[in-house]
Amino acid sequence: MAPLTLLSSWGRPRRRCLTRTLMSGCGRGRGRAAEEPELPARGGGLLLLIIVAAAHVVSPSANARARPQTKNQEQENAKLLQVTGDISYNGYQLDEFVPEKTAAYISQYDLHIPEMTVRETLDFSSRCQGVGRRPKILKEVSARESAAGIISDADIDIYMKAISVEASKRSLQTDYILKIMGLEICADTMVGDAMIRGLSGGQKKRLTTAEMIVGPARAYFMDEISNGLDSSTTFQIISCFQQLTNISEYTMVISLLQPTPEVFDLFDDLILMAEGKIIYHGPRNEALNFFEECGFICPERKEVADFLQEILSCKDQQQYWSGPNESYRYISPHELSSMFKENHRGRKLEEPIVSPKSELGKEALAFNKYSLQKLEMFKACGAREALLMKRSMFVYVFKTGQLAIIALITMSVFLRTRMTTDFTHATYYMGALFFSILMIMLNGTPEISMQIRRLPSFYKQKSYYFYSSWAYAIPASVLKVPVSILDSLVWICITYYGIGYTASVSRFFCQFLMLCFVHQSVTSLYRFIASYFQTPTASFFYLFLALTFFLMFGGFTLPKPSMPGWLNWGFWISPMTYAEIGTVINEFQAPRWQKEKDSNIRKESDGHSNISRAKMTIPVMELPITFHNLNYYIDTPPEMLKQGYPTKRLQLLNNITGALRPGVLSALMGVSGAGKTTLLDVLAGRKTGGYIEGDIRIGGYPKVQETFVRILGYCEQADIHSPQLTVEESVTYSAWLRLPSHVDKKTRYEFVAEVLETVELDQIKDVLVGTPQKNGLSMEQRKRLTIAVELVSNPSVILMDEPTTGLDTRSAAIVIRAVKNICKTGRTVVCTIHQPSTEIFEAFDELILMKNGGKIIYNGPIGERSSKKISGVSKVKSNCNPAAWMMDVTSTSMEVQHNMDFAILYDKSSQHRDIIELEEKLSIPIPNSEILSFSHRFPRDGWIQLKACLWKQNLTYWRSPEYNLRRIMLTVISALVYGVLFWKRAKILNDEQDLFNVFGAMYLGSTTIGSYNHQSIIPFSTTERIVMYREKFAGMYSSWSYSFAQAAIEIPYVFIQVVLYTLIIYPSIGYYWTTHKFIWFFYTTFCSSLSYIYVGLLLVSLTPNVQVATILASFFNTMQTLFSGFILPAPQIPKWWVWLYYLTPTSWTLNALLTSQYGNIKKEVRAFGETKSVSIFLNDYFGFHKDKLSLVAAVLIAFPFVLIILFSFSIEKFNFQKR
Repeated sequence: MAPLTLLSSWGRPRRRCLTRTLMSGCGRGRGRAAEEPELPARGGGLLLLIIVAAAHVVSPSANARARPQTKNQEQENAKLLQVTGDISYNGYQLDEFVPEKTAAYISQYDLHIPEMTVRETLDFSSRCQGVGRRPKILKEVSARESAAGIISDADIDIYMKAISVEASKRSLQTDYILKIMGLEICADTMVGDAMIRGLSGGQKKRLTTAEMIVGPARAYFMDEISNGLDSSTTFQIISCFQQLTNISEYTMVISLLQPTPEVFDLFDDLILMAEGKIIYHGPRNEALNFFEECGFICPERKEVADFLQEILSCKDQQQYWSGPNESYRYISPHELSSMFKENHRGRKLEEPIVSPKSELGKEALAFNKYSLQKLEMFKACGAREALLMKRSMFVYVFKTGQLAIIALITMSVFLRTRMTTDFTHATYYMGALFFSILMIMLNGTPEISMQIRRLPSFYKQKSYYFYSSWAYAIPASVLKVPVSILDSLVWICITYYGIGYTASVSRFFCQFLMLCFVHQSVTSLYRFIASYFQTPTASFFYLFLALTFFLMFGGFTLPKPSMPGWLNWGFWISPMTYAEIGTVINEFQAPRWQKEKDSNIRKESDGHSNISRAKMTIPVMELPITFHNLNYYIDTPPEMLKQGYPTKRLQLLNNITGALRPGVLSALMGVSGAGKTTLLDVLAGRKTGGYIEGDIRIGGYPKVQETFVRILGYCEQADIHSPQLTVEESVTYSAWLRLPSHVDKKTRYEFVAEVLETVELDQIKDVLVGTPQKNGLSMEQRKRLTIAVELVSNPSVILMDEPTTGLDTRSAAIVIRAVKNICKTGRTVVCTIHQPSTEIFEAFDELILMKNGGKIIYNGPIGERSSKKISGVSKVKSNCNPAAWMMDVTSTSMEVQHNMDFAILYDKSSQHRDIIELEEKLSIPIPNSEILSFSHRFPRDGWIQLKACLWKQNLTYWRSPEYNLRRIMLTVISALVYGVLFWKRAKILNDEQDLFNVFGAMYLGSTTIGSYNHQSIIPFSTTERIVMYREKFAGMYSSWSYSFAQAAIEIPYVFIQVVLYTLIIYPSIGYYWTTHKFIWFFYTTFCSSLSYIYVGLLLVSLTPNVQVATILASFFNTMQTLFSGFILPAPQIPKWWVWLYYLTPTSWTLNALLTSQYGNIKKEVRAFGETKSVSIFLNDYFGFHKDKLSLVAAVLIAFPFVLIILFSFSIEKFNFQKR
């Protein structure tokens, strides 16, 4: 790789912006120029380390700019950034080639498609990134070998040819990278996410790195790639990178948070930054010399990386001062940066070396945006889309099955034996056609959730020029054509002859084609909405606006002749209009309808619209934990069975025995996938599947999960918090519900403040938590919040899963020191930990070391200065990180090399015998002790739980304007549009069509607002459901308290919606201005809206994800429409389905609205050739009775209560989080 040069002026530079800027300039726009760090050119083969000192207070806006964001956010934030200066690769400016293809940026955020396996992810990346210059290199090497008479090694020759094949679906390079990154063991495992079991955190991090290095790029910029990895794996990966830089002349710039000495020594150069300024840039081995010249000396056994970070901290700097304490003063990063510029090392940077352009240098650069030809790009994206559709087959089968069930119900409602070819039944046929079109349109709504889920990965790969937007969008549309055909075929095969449409093959296929076109067009529309608005709340808002528009102007609920003339344009631009015209003409121009031609012509417009009927001062219990012969199994994945795995159960923990004592800080270590998190989950009782064997005791008594969670603090690897709360509110909420009732309010608040100060969150306590990778807290701040939320519960036992992952060395040391102090108060604490520094590692008292297969290879004390010895290996070398050394000497490769099994050696060792004796001793209860028990299941009573949950829900809703304002906006817009369309029609009563028009307005109003409410609450509530699972496991509240609070907080917002809707729609349509009728209208609309909201909550509690909940929501909307009495009045519904009419909330809503307004109107109208009063017509046609309004009122208020009880019951019984 030829030289890389940077001369740049910065505003507020950070390491992420530095690496991004080296690739693309980071952004354009306004900014404040500050320092001017200069990075000189270096030749190829450079391995460069960036270390950045942590900031204690980070503004949320700055934090947001440092994360992956949506396209709109990136465009908006780009206006706030400014980059000046020049960046050149091999003498070429950024605008002269494509830097995104020449270099690869590896983010610290793991953005992948959960449904793809590791191998599939890498194969796709390799295919899209292409082979670069490999074919040219192969050709040149072959020519030189032929000229020199050299016979190449067969294996090497095959490998070079294999990785030079253009657009291959499977790549040998993938297998090579899998081996380098240690991902072979999980190559055929799904990536997974928070709700789908998949890769561990360390494996995902390695996959993120592997996804980019599988390509042909020559420069790599890597941001915190070691998060979640053990030190041995990190050392192996960085060692491989070092070889790549030296042999292949790659340029690699890597930022790390906690590099061990062994990893640190692998780098050639070092950039040390603080507050956006370069403190040091030069050879790694000269960094200590520079700081010695500044007056600071690194002590013996102090790791250099830790020293370099702590020397920039005002709290830690003084201990490294080499002069007398009296002469010391704090030297700020700004002063250190100035000292570096004046140093001879810094002066070298003042004259940047810019390489001249050359043909050789040009060959190393990429000048085409995309590596693949258009056809190959289309094939690659098409193959992936087909794979994802296969993996989402459950969703497609589920919604097709649901469509078939609805079709069967529809067929039985409009049964052909009950339908004739007269004018009255013609309106029923038109209602059936309208319903068919509506169902086909609603069937595609799950596409929105599926599309939104894949957008982060799409934007990442698009920004790296894997493919263009059309290559992603067109295959997605084309491959949905079979789905449209299948769904339309299922519907029409069931309904066409069952309902009794014209028995003609040509008319059958004509209707089939129209339904296919409708389905394909609306699914494309749904994908467009999801891609443009990018969030579930916004997407569903505009989806309902579109559906509302289609329904209003489709010509069914309000015929075109009844529309205001100036709104006729809406009729002609609604897709439903053309679908209805096509299907109606296709059916009613059949010969069998010709005998009704005269009457049909006379009443064409009426017939068309008649369908419209249709401190850690709180005392703590000291409790040891013992576990004996602990085993954990899961069902063997089908992929492994296909590859010949011998047993149907996969063992993840193998005869684990040990003891955890109060006041003893234990570290749980091992390579990624060894079973560390699994062991913590089993001890904590978090596993929702699998098979557990063995004995776990708390204080000598068998563990009872219901009481154990009361004294347990479990810090998960994933930082799950409510995004709308601040840091202080999150911790206060946890303390409120988890501290015992005898702790008074003042003590509780003091305890919260102390915990915030302990984990150094007190300075950002008023910052919103936010959503990961979008806004709010950074990764390290979220990790500290996770610890604080558990510490504030004053637990006796604390289990922490990788509490230092994502933190820099200093932040990690602060956390571990805090944990150490907490442990000294008599708590039992165990942490899984990766890549600890020597100082952090030796802060632990005991170590449990595990290997692959869930086996223990050491369990015992660490000893002073890590003096304890592991069976089968020599003692740790001096000036060597003991944790990294330990992981290296006990690796699988060392076992193979020395032909030994460390697990067997441990079983025969004295340490194992000591642990067995300790476990047996602690398994016996202390005399006069009692089994752990509490008078109540929860720390606080039901009223306090409800009050706290309501407090949290209130803050969450108040800070969610995207959710609440949008539904209020939809309500206002719908009311205004309906008011205009049905202007003053309430008192125009001449014939049955006038009543049907008003009835259509009532139907549209109640279903549009209600449907949007329950569709929009599904993604909103799903976000909080993951948090609820964590809080519910911790024993913070009962399911009833949570569900009632969720239900109660909706009432004021629904009340506002209904008030606005009523005040607009009531006078616009011209309903009767009497107190009785107005109250009835408001009451009915309010109960109806609440019922829809609670249906949405119920669906969330009954389904595993948003996609399935959305499908069931569509099914609910279908039943609401079909059995509401709007399409088919109650007296005409078959007896075997009439029970569904009475179970449908909308049917009671329309009953109450129409009867309360017109049940006492004696005015005579002409209906179907007869003259009768309005009240009698309502009774005869709809079956509505004014004297039954009191019963209707009781049923309307009963629906919300029943639904919320079912919601509470479902929350209690179902848990869809798989662990």
